[in-house]
Amino acid sequence: MAIPKPLVTRSADRAWGATVFAGTRVPVDTLFEYLEAGDTLDEFLRQFPTVAREQAVAVLETARQRTEDAAVPA
Repeated sequence: MAIPKPLVTRSADRAWGATVFAGTRVPVDTLFEYLEAGDTLDEFLRQFPTVAREQAVAVLETARQRTEDAAVPA
């Protein structure tokens, strides 16, 4: 499955204005909440079947890259 472009969207009239996976009503924050709680990516995907694995991995990769980009040399 191709990764949708855009990867995420936000609209005031959808999901209370939260940033969601494109083409779904699933807030991106929900993925991070699952992972923070110790759940696996597979469990998240089981609970939210409208989110493709490729979408979720791409969001995580984007977050990782932004963290690297924002890092300040020690």
